Amino acid sequence: MNKFSSLYLAMFYIPTLVLANPQSDANSNATQDDDIEVIQVINLRSKLEQAGRLKDVIQQTEILDSLLIEKKNALNLTAAINNEPGVNVSNECSMCGVKRIMLNGMKGEHTTILVDGLPTHTLISGFYGVDAIATTGVDRIEVARGAGASLIAPEAIGGTVNIVTRQAYENTASFDYAKGSHDFTAFKGMGTGVSEDGKTGLTFVAQYDKQNQEDHDNNGVSEAPFMENVSITALVSHDINDSNNIQVRLSNIQSEIFGGPIIGENAISIGQALGTYDGIESDSLFEDNDVRKQFIGKAWETTEWINTARDEAYLKWLTELSNYTTSEFAISYAKHNQDSFYEGIDYQAEDTMVYFRAKFDTELNDEHFITYGIDSRSEEMRSSTDALEAVEAYQSDAFNYDTFGFFVQDTWTPSDKLEVALALRLDKVTADFIDPEKVGTEIEQTFFAPRVDMRYFHSDELTSRLSVGRGYRAPLSFFETDHGILDAELGYQIDISSLEESVSLSYSLNYDTETLAATFSLAHSKVDNLASLEETPAGVPFLTQLQEQADVTTVDFTTGYNLTENFTVNFSAEKFFYDDNFKSSYAIAPIEERASLEFDYSIGNVNIFWSTVWFGSKDLNEFGYEGYNRLGDPSSIKTTKGSAFSSSDLKIQYKMSKSMKLYAGLSNVFEYTQIEEGDTPLFYDANGGYDVAYIYSSLHGREFYAGIEVKL
Repeated sequence: MNKFSSLYLAMFYIPTLVLANPQSDANSNATQDDDIEVIQVINLRSKLEQAGRLKDVIQQTEILDSLLIEKKNALNLTAAINNEPGVNVSNECSMCGVKRIMLNGMKGEHTTILVDGLPTHTLISGFYGVDAIATTGVDRIEVARGAGASLIAPEAIGGTVNIVTRQAYENTASFDYAKGSHDFTAFKGMGTGVSEDGKTGLTFVAQYDKQNQEDHDNNGVSEAPFMENVSITALVSHDINDSNNIQVRLSNIQSEIFGGPIIGENAISIGQALGTYDGIESDSLFEDNDVRKQFIGKAWETTEWINTARDEAYLKWLTELSNYTTSEFAISYAKHNQDSFYEGIDYQAEDTMVYFRAKFDTELNDEHFITYGIDSRSEEMRSSTDALEAVEAYQSDAFNYDTFGFFVQDTWTPSDKLEVALALRLDKVTADFIDPEKVGTEIEQTFFAPRVDMRYFHSDELTSRLSVGRGYRAPLSFFETDHGILDAELGYQIDISSLEESVSLSYSLNYDTETLAATFSLAHSKVDNLASLEETPAGVPFLTQLQEQADVTTVDFTTGYNLTENFTVNFSAEKFFYDDNFKSSYAIAPIEERASLEFDYSIGNVNIFWSTVWFGSKDLNEFGYEGYNRLGDPSSIKTTKGSAFSSSDLKIQYKMSKSMKLYAGLSNVFEYTQIEEGDTPLFYDANGGYDVAYIYSSLHGREFYAGIEVKL
């Protein structure tokens, strides 16, 4: 793991400075600020706990509260939101474990991650680091699907994921410790405190989690990597007076991922595996040149190691200017450092982002509520690689990226049945690759991004929502298409000249009663200038853009029914339609059909949560899959059909007392993986090249865990 940064260490002094004389019953007057326009459709599984919020929303937004996150035993963001309606977390490498959060079938890079409504993630942190975003101290996660899903995030072509930090309203402390198979270890701690006068609140969070490698076919190479994460976060909210509030949030995240040779078998340690690099490739990596047999190469030839460190910070000042106007001034900062090694290719990156926003809300009259303001984003990414610097065809993906925007929204309520929000954004966007070969500024464009949201109450139980929005994105990193596994002999080229531009439309019909909730949703998105990985005539990979428009459509239905006060059943079914252009751009075949069934049952002090997710079959030919298990043997061709499968999870909790809870569970209860079915993600291509991403099904096996939670 990296050494702790100065920001990391500084957070330990905050409790002493803020909470000198805590009072146990004091209540904070701090207000929760939701810049992402918290226009929420209630998550069906927590509908009853959040009764009444439905009528306060316009745009469809799924909410995962802390209770549901706990039931799913989700330690990180990807585990919390995966397989929620319209959400898929794609695992795109068996070695490095790169994860991408896909919304409405769009690619992972089309998702914008916000923290408390502010951008705190750089362009490259969405590829490595999402598994390290801890859920401890998270009040809820808001998932808004569709282009321009938020007034302040026009780059969210697929949508936004907003992580809302828990505010402090009382003095509390909680601790959670769990152990499980594959050396699974997790420690979670959170404390909240309020000052004696009730004006200052502190939330302090720490989480550590670890997961060992998995090698289900025992060939000496992992199908799931070792992962270790440390996260420390502090949030302070202070009421200066009745009209002014200041919030400061600091966070440090450290993550280490290692995949490839099994530690203890083919390598003594991570350091030893990296230290074996000599640049000389073995004659054969596997016995009989068959990826299904024992690995006999050098440890570095299958080693993929990614070490990342992230510092995040934001400052918000909320003020009431008059009885009709409030304002928010905010600045956020993020620094993402990556040191990595991909089977002989090193890659280092430092990505720094600063974001500023000034936002105002004015109530003109009973029918019109105006939101308006400006924001700016400046991001600088610098990368280097010793292995590729001498390659003539290599171009660096280091860049400068700047945006400046103006936004305005009118929320119009002409009647009790109809509400309309019309939003307009105008952005000046500049993106410049700084490699000496990339002369000039690649993207310099003014972009107009309108959006309309409508909500209509057919009755007290039946509501329609319609959203249409336009968005953009600058494709700037080769991690979007190759996640760092480059060919040292060929190099890498970049041919980007335009923003990706999208238009999306979504409609939902929601029926809601005391015992039954059901939602039908339909969404369609089209993208121009979609980024894609191609090859030059000389075979050099290069990041370019499609000339043709790409389209994706999703249809989903979710329903939840309270059979009794203590027994809830939830069901969902989804279908994704991708056109050929979209299919050609995916590195890993995405889901096309999915259905889920959940049971949540409580009896006395026991709670049982069961979840089963079914995935439909896939024709892998449509997504460009082609590979062989044995080098140079056409008869060893890998399957081109991804069979349908299901995965089930179980968690049982027992409340021993008011302050103590025991729990245990099984993930992937029936242990279905594509490896158990006889198909490793390792393969040789038609040209004899070796790769690690023939993935179309689950790679993680069954995992048992048990833990104890104490709340004070």
